[in-house]
Amino acid sequence: MADINQVSAVIKNGEVANTVKEDATKNATAGYDKDSFLKILVAQMKYQDPMEPTSNTEYINQYATFTQVEQLSNMANSMALSRASEMVGKTVRVTQYNPDNGKTTEVVGVVDFVTYNANKAYLNIEGTNYNVEDVTEVFDTDYTDAKAVVKDFQEAIDNLPSNVDFVNEQDHGLTIDTMYDFYMNKMDKKARNMMDPNYVTSLQQYVHRIDDIRGDEHRTFKIDDTSSTKKEESKTE
Repeated sequence: MADINQVSAVIKNGEVANTVKEDATKNATAGYDKDSFLKILVAQMKYQDPMEPTSNTEYINQYATFTQVEQLSNMANSMALSRASEMVGKTVRVTQYNPDNGKTTEVVGVVDFVTYNANKAYLNIEGTNYNVEDVTEVFDTDYTDAKAVVKDFQEAIDNLPSNVDFVNEQDHGLTIDTMYDFYMNKMDKKARNMMDPNYVTSLQQYVHRIDDIRGDEHRTFKIDDTSSTKKEESKTE
């Protein structure tokens, strides 16, 4: 069986047509190792013009060039592997382009673990591996936690009567008091800033409705800067 790394050289005027310096850069990118380089070097020495042999200095320079390219490639692989390891447990967005149908698909999920194959890192999200190079966003843990809190809180508001006039003390008083206390005292500023302003307005209307039923003064509301809300929402939809 032929050696898959067998080197064939194109000889022109007693010399290898493609210089090793060019092949070193090209082959290093394609995944060639030092053994492949040495085979190319032997081919060049074998077919060189005996009247004008290549100097030792030129051979050394060629090898140095290949070594530099190899080191840069190894460094890039190492950085990619390190970057992938840091994503374990975090929520990421993976964007993939399919050239066959021209469509782009996105997956958002938590990285369960990382696998390595042929110096490439793959992130496993819900049982599927994705190339780390396809990751377009990494979400901070505090961000994803706040996002989950906001989602649950807004769903709780949706469960209240759509018409505030239907709110009554017996069925909704305790629930609205609890939601008001959570929004004012337990929800952190990041989560409040991510709230849809329409939901904040709705909550305020429900709270004031209960205040009116009880004959109490309207409770005050803590309104944080919601200018980032739309920006945050657009990133996650």
